[in-house]
Amino acid sequence: MRDMIQSHVLQLTSLVAMEAPARFDATSVRNEKIKILQSIRPFEPDTIWKSVVRGQYGPGTVNGAGVAGYRQEPGVKPNSPTDTFVALKILVDNWRWSGVPFYLRSGKRLARPGTEIAIRFKRAPHMVFQGENVEPNWMVLNIQPDEGISLSFGAKSPGSQMHILPVTMDFKYRQAFGGGSREAYATLINDCIRGDATLFDRADSVEAAWGLVDPILGAWENAEAPPFPNYPAGSQGPKAADDLVASEGRRWRPL
Repeated sequence: MRDMIQSHVLQLTSLVAMEAPARFDATSVRNEKIKILQSIRPFEPDTIWKSVVRGQYGPGTVNGAGVAGYRQEPGVKPNSPTDTFVALKILVDNWRWSGVPFYLRSGKRLARPGTEIAIRFKRAPHMVFQGENVEPNWMVLNIQPDEGISLSFGAKSPGSQMHILPVTMDFKYRQAFGGGSREAYATLINDCIRGDATLFDRADSVEAAWGLVDPILGAWENAEAPPFPNYPAGSQGPKAADDLVASEGRRWRPL
């Protein structure tokens, strides 16, 4: 929660949800980002336990090899309550995103390392293809390790019968432009030299992000931790995270 959600994940959330800036400069972009962070519905004591799940990995298998649990790592207390996984649901209270849930998750020692943003489109209000269980359309922004964009939608399979199957169109930066991408910090150092603050957080944005997670951290400190570990290394995360989205008829994308 402190390391990933407060900074990285909420920053990505604000970039996805923000309105188009008037100009592509640091002030305009950061002005739109802070509007999103300030529009996220605050967590109340009674909603934290319904909307936030924490986890800690135990012993498991990664790439066919057995690995230790978090509490068996060097320097970690055998009864440490430190979270290594967080999943939460947030709501953005503005005109564009009213009623649209945002599900965030971040974890260590999961089935596969990676960072992605998955946008699921609403179903059409009138389904033309009667009797067909058409999957919703998805747009996935792959941030790392294989940067690109993937769009999935339904297409009719060849033949006289009406069968709609999911298909995918992929764009990958490495295939299109070669393998010469820079490391993230190289970009930031270059921006420092050029005086471009677009990718750097602003004080009011930092305060807004901490204002969202502080009530959660406070609730955790005043309550007993879940029965850790609650997910094995190399898995998809704790079952409670699946239950969080399943209660609304949704599911996480498999890692």
